[in-house]
Amino acid sequence: MIVGERKPFDEITGMLNGYKKVLILGCGTCVSVCMAGGAKEVAVLASQLRMDSGIQEKGVEIGEETIQRQCDREYIEPIVEMAKTYDVVLSMACGAGVQLLSDMLVPTPVLPALNTSFIGICEEEGVWAERCRGCGDCMLGITGGICPVARCAKTLFNGPCGGSVNGICEVSKDTPCAWQLVYDRLKALGKLESLEEIQPIRDWGPSSSGIPRGVYREDMAGVAVESEGSSK
Repeated sequence: MIVGERKPFDEITGMLNGYKKVLILGCGTCVSVCMAGGAKEVAVLASQLRMDSGIQEKGVEIGEETIQRQCDREYIEPIVEMAKTYDVVLSMACGAGVQLLSDMLVPTPVLPALNTSFIGICEEEGVWAERCRGCGDCMLGITGGICPVARCAKTLFNGPCGGSVNGICEVSKDTPCAWQLVYDRLKALGKLESLEEIQPIRDWGPSSSGIPRGVYREDMAGVAVESEGSSK
């Protein structure tokens, strides 16, 4: 899931300075799971902003709404007209949600209430860790399900740097060496010999180092339009 954290309150109030009618829009998927931007978090931020408005005598009107996903037009369309009645929309979604919302609500400005952190997992209650960089050419089948691109501090693809000590990364004593983890996992799976296989030169073209990426599914493109047409 995409993990995010709420921006500092002072930064949020600074962005909203001058606006008199604010809609706080939550996202009910990823950032809701990591307790950063769901309905509960919308309610908490709305309460804080109302108290701040009262103390500062700003007279700001605060609205609250949460939709299932802000990265999907299907869920945004029903609230477009309502959202445009506000001076500004404060999005509690990831950066992708903020951008799609901005596209669909012009000329109403959309501001981010969160900082998008990474694609990760929940290790335990209240603890999330990065596990994927979205590099576009997944190698987990080779490394026993452990991603050195995301988990190695130096993003090393072809093995360890040699600086780790007792399986601990030289960059941080709290971080295990990703390649030590790969070795241990492959040993447990009985597949250590796969480390001896020479891999082809990696194509970093699909990674985020180039132009903005997209996915096109020929089997799905136009399906919704054809379905609507056939029902008439």
